Amino acid sequence: MINRRYAWRGYGSHHVVPAHRATATFTASDDSNVLGTVTLVVDSEAGLAADAIFADQLQPFRETPGRKICELGKLAFDAGMPSKPLLAALFHIVFIYGYHHHRCTDLFIEVNPRHRRFYEAMLGFTPIGTPRTNTSVAAPSQLMWLEISSIRRRIEAAALDGSDPIPRSLYALFFSHGDALELAEQLTSDRATQDARVKLFLPAF
Repeated sequence: MINRRYAWRGYGSHHVVPAHRATATFTASDDSNVLGTVTLVVDSEAGLAADAIFADQLQPFRETPGRKICELGKLAFDAGMPSKPLLAALFHIVFIYGYHHHRCTDLFIEVNPRHRRFYEAMLGFTPIGTPRTNTSVAAPSQLMWLEISSIRRRIEAAALDGSDPIPRSLYALFFSHGDALELAEQLTSDRATQDARVKLFLPAF
């Protein structure tokens, strides 16, 4: 699915999840179909994919005591723009796993500059520097950053804001605190972490 969707966007069709990096791949599915996927890459000696063009931007975070950087990549959905509930569920699962299992403190993602506003408005990502050319997809790329410690505050703020019936960010659709703790226990169990591929089964939205 990743290669099919990337090829449709003109980004090539030979992408793989790197086996030499510490990764966990998450898929959102209904009863019979995979709806979307995203991969979390944890910083290691192999580095992150974003190091290829943004190493100078990542290094200050990497060298800060107490920081552990991670990266979202290989984000793809089977058709068009997925629903907000599906996006919220998938992203929250990734955040929970990254924080509780790997103690990630800073999350990065490379996006096409035309998608920058979406990640700013929906998840609170902040652009780092200016766009550069990603030669692997032959397209401009913007590095964006999210501090993991801000997520709980954003969820609580979204829950308190009932003035708009249409959620202004995905955080209004995230799991409750109790459900998030239960998911954290499930995702970090020995059984779950033996397999780097984690499936999230969702109803069709």
